[in-house]
Amino acid sequence: MKPASLRAVTRGFPAAALLLAATACTSDSPAASASAPPRASTVPAAASPARTTAMDIRLTLNGHRVTATLNDSATARDFAAQLPLTLSLRDFHQAEKIADLPRELSTSGAPEGTDPEIGDLAYYAPWNQLATYYRDAPSAAGLVPLGRMDRSGVEQLATADEITIDVAPGAGHRSGR
Repeated sequence: MKPASLRAVTRGFPAAALLLAATACTSDSPAASASAPPRASTVPAAASPARTTAMDIRLTLNGHRVTATLNDSATARDFAAQLPLTLSLRDFHQAEKIADLPRELSTSGAPEGTDPEIGDLAYYAPWNQLATYYRDAPSAAGLVPLGRMDRSGVEQLATADEITIDVAPGAGHRSGR
């Protein structure tokens, strides 16, 4: 081989080696697949089960203690932040007792309305009131569910003119699904 030809080959060798190395590292190469870090999957992960945190509270109606549970909504958490409360109750449509709250509650993420059931605790946002149900009542826009009282409190609620609400001793938050 002539010296000029040898120089051309030795100059081209590093470029060829670099090209060969680059080709070996592409994703089409089996060797690259074995040594390359795993790629992030574009397949969505399975959704984990929804968990909620409810808060146990205690209502006092006509001197009787009644257990209740607040749901895990922004509105219920805002309501719980105001506890303890003692409120004057007024009858409304012979189905619920209502009470004015000290301040408005957050309605972030709240439904536009709900169909209350006997024993429900709710927030009526347009009037800034706590609504507690002892009879069936129609669905209402602006009504945000807060939680439920034990059925034993429904009879007491029907005749109560005052309600005291506080966090149940020793209960606090509890998890559920």
